[in-house]
Amino acid sequence: MTYGLRITVFVLSLLLSVTHTLGQARNPTELPEVVVKSRHHKVAHLLAYVREYSTLTTYSDTVFLFREKMVDYMLTSDKMRFKGWSVPRIIKTKSYYRFTNSDGLDSVSDRCNHHFSWSDWMGLVSKSPLPSGLRNIKSGIDTIHGKYSPAEIWIKTNDKVTVDVNVLADTTSRKWIPNLSGFFRDGLDFENFKIQFCYENVVGEAVLPFDLTGYSFDIESRGRGHKMFRFNRKDEPFFVSTHAEVYILDKEYITVKEAKKWKKHDFSKDEFEIYGPPETSALPQAVQALVGRVDSLDSGKVRLDIIPDSRLVGKNTDNHNFRIGNRLLFMLKQLTGISLIKSNRNFNHKWDDFRQERKHRNKN
Repeated sequence: MTYGLRITVFVLSLLLSVTHTLGQARNPTELPEVVVKSRHHKVAHLLAYVREYSTLTTYSDTVFLFREKMVDYMLTSDKMRFKGWSVPRIIKTKSYYRFTNSDGLDSVSDRCNHHFSWSDWMGLVSKSPLPSGLRNIKSGIDTIHGKYSPAEIWIKTNDKVTVDVNVLADTTSRKWIPNLSGFFRDGLDFENFKIQFCYENVVGEAVLPFDLTGYSFDIESRGRGHKMFRFNRKDEPFFVSTHAEVYILDKEYITVKEAKKWKKHDFSKDEFEIYGPPETSALPQAVQALVGRVDSLDSGKVRLDIIPDSRLVGKNTDNHNFRIGNRLLFMLKQLTGISLIKSNRNFNHKWDDFRQERKHRNKN
């Protein structure tokens, strides 16, 4: 090969190399999503959908609850004056109850006097460090053993992390339930307490609450931390179980000013609906039947069918004008301030009588 031909081949190879490099520059690979945090947006606000199944039972009575909720969380740091909330705050809720007992009772309602669900206490936890065995690898499994059984099982797949926690395996596992740890100090007997947390976009050496995509839990207890008035007989035990699934729908960092507006907002005035994510499974047929029965109830007709107790009826029932007149007169006195004037006048008279009586006693 001549000298001139060698130069030509070198130049052609150099041009091909430059062309290949430019082609790669024009077609960059897709980069992962990056969250840019502003120093002014210090509060993490999370919106979630909750689906729960709870049961309250004695040896003869059972109350089953299916409930859907829209909730939110407001997470702040310890250095901030503004305090948020890590337990789910209810924005919108729908409840479906079924009451059964050994005598054949089978009734449904959307209300119940007994609050026995555990879901309102299960909130979010602060950041938790990854086990040392998972920090420098892309995928793996690590187990933290408790006194008698595994307390935590960590599963890492790229940037996704799943943590299965058995709270009863070790006392150190109570760090995952900061809002429920007080019930253990009260001596409440838990028979089952397991939680699963799911995280995404985990890039550091710890899982953060903002990385959470959802969590589920199963709790079974003997008792509920307080007496269920008029539900169970005296000294008769009752049992509570709750299975719940929480799906994080949206999350963002906001300013403290925006967080205060969220905190003061009255959601009861909003036409806010409950939205479940598409990945939720279909409801069991028994629950679907319960929802249908409750939705078909005519609450107004049910109340009208109840015969009032005659002992609670007031006097002068035949003279309706007399009762209406008293009511109007009372309202008029409140508006004009006559009731307040008469009250002050009576107070002054009684005080004068008391002073005169004391003077008379002191002289004697």
